[in-house]
Amino acid sequence: MTTPILLTPGPLTTSLQTKQAMLVDWGSWDQTFNQLTASVCQDITQIANGQDTHVCIPLQGSGTFAVEAALGTLVCPRGKVLVPNNGAYCQRIVRILDYLKRPVVVLDHREDEPANPERIEAALAADATITHVALVHCETGTGILNPLQEIAQRVAHHGRHLIVDAMSSFAALPIDLTNTPIDALIAASGKCLEGVPGMGFVITRKDRMEAASGNCHSLALDLHEQWAYMLKTGQWRFTPPTHVVAALRSALDQFLAEGGTAARGARYLRNCTTLVEGMRELGLRTFLPDAMQAPIIVTFHAPDHPAFEFATLYQGVRDRGFILYPGKLTQIETFRVGCIGAIGAQEVSRAVDAIAQTLHEMGIHLQSSLSNRV
Repeated sequence: MTTPILLTPGPLTTSLQTKQAMLVDWGSWDQTFNQLTASVCQDITQIANGQDTHVCIPLQGSGTFAVEAALGTLVCPRGKVLVPNNGAYCQRIVRILDYLKRPVVVLDHREDEPANPERIEAALAADATITHVALVHCETGTGILNPLQEIAQRVAHHGRHLIVDAMSSFAALPIDLTNTPIDALIAASGKCLEGVPGMGFVITRKDRMEAASGNCHSLALDLHEQWAYMLKTGQWRFTPPTHVVAALRSALDQFLAEGGTAARGARYLRNCTTLVEGMRELGLRTFLPDAMQAPIIVTFHAPDHPAFEFATLYQGVRDRGFILYPGKLTQIETFRVGCIGAIGAQEVSRAVDAIAQTLHEMGIHLQSSLSNRV
């Protein structure tokens, strides 16, 4: 059986070298594995240029585990969080804060509207009790890119703390902690680093972590305790995802050999351009205008045709070797196609052909939408 190519925002298609790294078993307290973990954390911190001010704390679980751990550890029970909301993963942050019983202010935006720095600044000026802003850098529900640098500068100007969900942007889009004031940057192994899922991580200011003792609602998700234990022993507090860490070490080696964030982002951009141009030739329309689109995942309007069903499209494309992603919008029928993973423009072109063939089988014939380039 041929393994399908994942056109999703994670898990994603990994290289053979990354897969092979998981063929070795590791002792969780063994010095060699501890050194492996330390090297992974060191390289992750350096990718964001945070080695002088920040520390990387790994955590078992998906990216959402790391988001909850960061919010629960860094926002004290008396804190109050502003969440610019323009998509599903912003809404997930709001749900987490509700579970944590941390007061939250939701600043709603349209799903096709980037988070507005001026509105964020106005909200901070109007409410001195807001202590933190929690921002999703690339909202994977649509593929929209929020203006991180400008928002970070305005949050810092008002003396508040910024927590950034960079799940779908870290290692593909430049983030420099030397000139972007961020308290915590959150991502995971199975995204743009092209590892396998199972490990989240938080790159956080060391002074903020030192001050976070006793904040967390959870034993397992307490980042301060995880950091302090690792600092003292070099070990994870609880059983680590050893094979995931080993795969991530291999993936990081490949990331660095490729040329780091600039090279990876350029490959993803080529993938995105190939995808969007090919889909528009088929008559499919992007949800976002090009100026707002991050080269991570693209949301497409479902064809306005009575024969269209996503399940049929999904199965036909899967039979041809590719896995798509359903839409995440509530008001409009859409589907999503990822641009990330160990793939290039050639695989993306083949995926477009698979979509074209499946639509033809469904009896759906559309006119080119190449004018959809706002």
